[in-house]
Amino acid sequence: MNKSSRKHALIAMLSVVAVLTAACSGSNPAATAPKGEEGKKEAPVTLNIFSNFSIAQPPSPDNPVTKEFEKRTNTKLNITWVSDTVFNDKLNVLLASGDLPDAIKLPDTTVPQFLTMVKQGAFWDLTPYLKDYKNLMDSPKSMWENSKIGGKNYVVPIVRPLEGGTTFFIRKDWLDKLGLKMPTTLDELYQVMKVFKEKEPDGKKGTYGYTMRTNDQIEFIYNTASSKWKVKDGGLIDITLEPAMRESLLYKKKLFDEQLIPPDYSVMKNDDWVDMASSGKVGVTTETIEAMWRWTYDQWKRDPKVNWEPIVSLSGPGTGPFQQQNSGFIGVTAIPKSVPEAKMRKILALLDYGASTEGSTLSQYGIEGVHYKKEDGFFVTNEQSVKDNLGTGSFGKLFMKHDPYMYAFAPGMPKEIFEKNKKIIDEKAKISTPIPVIGLVSETNNKLGADYTKKINDMKTQVTMGKVGIDAWDKLVADLKADANYQKIIQEMNAAYKERLAAK
Repeated sequence: MNKSSRKHALIAMLSVVAVLTAACSGSNPAATAPKGEEGKKEAPVTLNIFSNFSIAQPPSPDNPVTKEFEKRTNTKLNITWVSDTVFNDKLNVLLASGDLPDAIKLPDTTVPQFLTMVKQGAFWDLTPYLKDYKNLMDSPKSMWENSKIGGKNYVVPIVRPLEGGTTFFIRKDWLDKLGLKMPTTLDELYQVMKVFKEKEPDGKKGTYGYTMRTNDQIEFIYNTASSKWKVKDGGLIDITLEPAMRESLLYKKKLFDEQLIPPDYSVMKNDDWVDMASSGKVGVTTETIEAMWRWTYDQWKRDPKVNWEPIVSLSGPGTGPFQQQNSGFIGVTAIPKSVPEAKMRKILALLDYGASTEGSTLSQYGIEGVHYKKEDGFFVTNEQSVKDNLGTGSFGKLFMKHDPYMYAFAPGMPKEIFEKNKKIIDEKAKISTPIPVIGLVSETNNKLGADYTKKINDMKTQVTMGKVGIDAWDKLVADLKADANYQKIIQEMNAAYKERLAAK
């Protein structure tokens, strides 16, 4: 069977899913999770939970997986699902109201109102209790350290892999068709983009090189940093002020001037980038591995030759291969102090079950015989799993076991691609650079940081699009270096960083 035929065969399958990588974890969830509470005659404990979702529709109140979680943990779950697009706004309103549910999902520990409330004693210090929840404790130590506030654990991080997050993807079938090699440097990537635009491999007029989705990746590669902050000489520096940032803007301006990127990229939304990439009008974009698969699967139905492949790493001028590392979690759950201790423990037990192999399987794949069957160690899902909105975009926002290869797969992915993605993630892990400031807080940044960020990002866009010259950027950098409040943010971040180092 040739490659095209194999892909047609894959398209015909409802779903072929990923390997159960955690099957040999050695942990028996039945022994450690609250499933043992089944059969007790106590009434189920009602838990009101506020959480986000990132798929088209959230699970309904009568969702069978919700009911199964309730059955296995002796709870009644009232989950308020809020779309990612409005989640932060809704969260701020909720925190300001003071009328809090039993458990609250937050994007991280740096939400200003949340930090203020922690200082006021409004949330449980979970540090003394966590040792009793083995599945939660099996998550990487760095995740727990990075989510501490003042050296204490006020939140339970919802785990994600350190590797395999947003990365550059390229149309490998285009490279092969045009006789090009996989780029390993930003200069080689630029040369490939030029050929993609000139040759229009899919025959689409107005083909571009790069969507410009998460184009700050270019800045990170130039600066070999995984965030705005970088460790240098034992302290933190702000890469905004570094010469490499200036060079990265000139690189992006070159892409704009040569029409290798969409002229309206700055106002495009995520759906626009996805549509552009999946319609054959662009050859480079950025995405997580598992998310990229979801819409590649749909693209195969129109063109089975499509092959989006992640780039392991890229080097900037004078730098070695670079890859950004993830935070290790996709949000955190906090429990208000108004919740009685017994219920607080029940919430921890629920999260602990969600972090077990059994609970994580329920969260991602659903109920065996209803949503999936297992074949040779694989989960083979059906249409019911789609209808019931399972996976990382819904239940996985609350319940997940640490799995280093979670981002390597998605429903419908064949084993050969999953195995290839695992190898790519292993290669990334060898060189990835951690984010040094996860959970660190500057009070001045809480007050003024949003305004500075907007001013800086607006200037980056104007320079890229040629609305102002690079000299305008130079002036902004000089102004920031002389700005007492901006320098205070740098000082406070360094103080927080050194305090964390001293506590280790």
